[in-house]
Amino acid sequence: MPSGGKRQGSGRPKGSGKYGEPTKLIRLPESWIARIEEMQARSQEPTVEAALRPLRSTRCALPLYMVSVAAGVPSPAEDYIEGKIDLNRHLIKNPATTFLVRATGDSMIEAGIHSGDVLVVDRSLAPTDQKIVIAVLNGELTVKRIHYKQNRIYLMPENPDYPVLIVEEGMELQVWGVVTSVIHLV
Repeated sequence: MPSGGKRQGSGRPKGSGKYGEPTKLIRLPESWIARIEEMQARSQEPTVEAALRPLRSTRCALPLYMVSVAAGVPSPAEDYIEGKIDLNRHLIKNPATTFLVRATGDSMIEAGIHSGDVLVVDRSLAPTDQKIVIAVLNGELTVKRIHYKQNRIYLMPENPDYPVLIVEEGMELQVWGVVTSVIHLV
C-alpha cells in the first residue's frame, strides 16, 4: 500500500474548518505566532497585517532638542527643548494600511537595512520599479528591491553576496507592501 502524498477523498472538506473557508500554509517568523493567536482569541481581525500593524492608540511625544548632537567632538549640552515629536506622525502616513516587520539577515545591508531593524511597510503604496518591498515568493517572506525589466520581475538584494531572485513563470509572488522607513536599533 503506498504511503504519503495526497489521496483522493482524504482530509477535511475545503471550507469546513474553524475559519469557514479554505486556508493556505505560509511561513511566518515564530515571534508573530503569539500575537496572531492572541488576536484570534480576542476575536479581532486575524490577519498578519493586523498583527503587525503599529498601535496608533499609543501616544509617545518625545522631546526634540534644538541642538544637534556632535558625532565627532562632544559639544556642551543645552537645556533648550524645541518641542515634542510623535514618531507615529512622522513614520506612518497611512495608519490603516501600515504594519511593522523586523528584518533578519544581511541581504539588504547596502540599502541600510540591518538584521534586527524594524521596517515600516505601507500596503497602500504601489510597488513601483526600484522600491524596497516586503514580498512572499513561493511561500517565503523576503525584503528586496523590486525591479521590472523586459516584462520580467526581479527581486534584487542590496548585498553582492546574495543572488538576484528572478520571478519565473509558475512562481507565486505576492507583494505585501512598500518599505517606507527603517528603524535601526543599536
